[in-house]
Amino acid sequence: MNFTQIPETSFFIYAAVFLGILLTFEGLRHLLSRSEDEDTALNRRMRMIQNGGTQDELHAQLLDANASSKGTSLAGKLSKLLSQSGLSIGITKFLIISGLFTVCVGSLAVPFLPIHFVVPVALMAGLIIPLAVISVIRKRRLEKLTVQLPDALDLMSRGLEVGHPLSVTVGNVASDMLDPIGSEFGLIQDQVNYGDDIATAFSEFANRVDIEDVRYTAVSVSIQHGTGGNLAHVLRVLSKVIRDRSMMRKKIHAISAEGRLSAVILSALPFLIITVISVTSPSFYGDVIDDPLILYFGSAVLVLICLQALILARMVNFKF
Repeated sequence: MNFTQIPETSFFIYAAVFLGILLTFEGLRHLLSRSEDEDTALNRRMRMIQNGGTQDELHAQLLDANASSKGTSLAGKLSKLLSQSGLSIGITKFLIISGLFTVCVGSLAVPFLPIHFVVPVALMAGLIIPLAVISVIRKRRLEKLTVQLPDALDLMSRGLEVGHPLSVTVGNVASDMLDPIGSEFGLIQDQVNYGDDIATAFSEFANRVDIEDVRYTAVSVSIQHGTGGNLAHVLRVLSKVIRDRSMMRKKIHAISAEGRLSAVILSALPFLIITVISVTSPSFYGDVIDDPLILYFGSAVLVLICLQALILARMVNFKF
């Protein structure tokens, strides 16, 4: 085939595909070139403590790794999202899964969409859908952890009242309670066993899960560790406060159920109308689907629908 016979639009498609592959390769290269992630740095720190390393040596050798893993970069946020979801996959595996999903979506969309729509649709689906699934898993895990936290605090409080050390009560929670609270307290116990103080372990636990109730627990333990006090009474009161807040949150959720249902219906209604019209009267949109302006008007309508859904979601989502 003569090179001059290739349609002009094909050059833009090939250029877009080449640019996407190049950007994907560069992103993977930067991610894979990092020598350590947060878990690797933490494990190396534990080994250094076990071998007798001083705090200055630890700080000097782990400064770069901790700085790269605790930043606000996109890779750091994605790593934290995967960690909070409890899934044993890293950024590399997540990107591979997203890439495979993108290829599958693109292969399925080729018979139904023009080629210049397939690439952006596949890329958006391959990025948004896996992130949405991970976000749902993370949300459910953190909600379960919040429900388990008062029971864990009660267990710690009873252990402290009978004279057990704080580290022993943490171990009791790790061995007696189910995941995710059991695993998280197991990490705290491991850190203490390897030389970290209990206040630092709870502080890292709070940063790891990023839950307000857990931060209250970490602050309580830190104050008791530094100044002393009746930690058993503080944990018992904190447990009651967390339960009361959870009960109030459920009441608000029930009261706002009508508003949330209305928001879902109003957000889904435009897509339902388009589907019904396309099925009952295919020529209504079929006569103008090839018009060059349909892409711009369709994009504007889609943006407005998304803004409406976002505004309605913010109106019925109560946080305190």
